[in-house]
Amino acid sequence: MSIHKSEIKKITTHQLQAMKDRGEKISMLTAYDYSMASLVDEAGIDIILVGDSASNVMAGHETTLPITLDQMIYHASSVVRAVKRAFVAVDIPFGSYQGNSSEALRSAIRIMKESGAHSVKMEGGAEIKESVTRILSAGVPVMGHLGLTPQSIYKFGTYSVRAKEEEEADKLIEDAKLLEACGCYAIVLEKIPAELAKRVSEEINIPTIGIGAGPHVDGQVLVIHDMLGITTEFKPRFLRQYADLSTTIKDAVTNYVKDVKAKDFPNEKESY
Repeated sequence: MSIHKSEIKKITTHQLQAMKDRGEKISMLTAYDYSMASLVDEAGIDIILVGDSASNVMAGHETTLPITLDQMIYHASSVVRAVKRAFVAVDIPFGSYQGNSSEALRSAIRIMKESGAHSVKMEGGAEIKESVTRILSAGVPVMGHLGLTPQSIYKFGTYSVRAKEEEEADKLIEDAKLLEACGCYAIVLEKIPAELAKRVSEEINIPTIGIGAGPHVDGQVLVIHDMLGITTEFKPRFLRQYADLSTTIKDAVTNYVKDVKAKDFPNEKESY
């Protein structure tokens, strides 16, 4: 049983800001279904991200681009029903906010109304300022996302580290300050140099959540399937694998198949 249940009430944007202010690191993981979200929440995670990475780990797509708004709402609804403590953020998927701010607002409102989530997350800086501002004006909290932005993979052409050059680094800092000024409550920094992430974290007042951004950010996020070793083909430098569930699950299924074939399952005690 998690010690957090009796100690901490439901996480809010106010509490996340307080964590940064007192130097407490913020923990964040993805989840996409009721059962996994329930376990992650009970273990004491601060933020659950219903990421568009569901396109990869749940649906088997090569990129995050194919997942739809309806599918994201389905996953988010499943997660929200499981959560008692964690703050739930949901990615607005590709094609659901880039067109114009009216479309972005409609997408954000659908996510909030139909899933019961607590906030949305959007990739980009100055180029999505109008959409961010309009969503925030409707009372919907927004988490930003800078650095490697997977929805723009075909623009970048690679998943390598971003903002290594001065010009791109300067723009990232400007974008972070812009998102803060707009009213974002936090920003994910993905796959950027650790020193740049440190500088951003020091120069803005809202929390920064890193993935491949070094130790000097205000929190960390990983994809749950990568962290638990369910997916085995994705092993970037920033990933620390905390379990080997791929082996555990395959061994369990192998033993089940063996017992069924051998007529050992179910036995007398397992029958009515």
